[in-house]
Amino acid sequence: MNASMLSRQDHAEAAYELRYSSLLEQDRVFVFPCDEAGHVDIDALDAHTRLNYFYARTVIGREFARPVVAPVTLH
Repeated sequence: MNASMLSRQDHAEAAYELRYSSLLEQDRVFVFPCDEAGHVDIDALDAHTRLNYFYARTVIGREFARPVVAPVTLH
């Protein structure tokens, strides 16, 4: 899985994550912390992760599927 750069602390603080799965590469997924409604706090993302978020949103239907809101599962 190729996910955006998020620390374990970011995931621990977020109860939900917004997941963008690639339509072209089965194992490519971008994951962003969000609230239950799927809202991402863009200001809390680092620059690289913010760029990945905007990119994934831009190419929905061409490179990534519509995002899914899922509860965070810690391993």
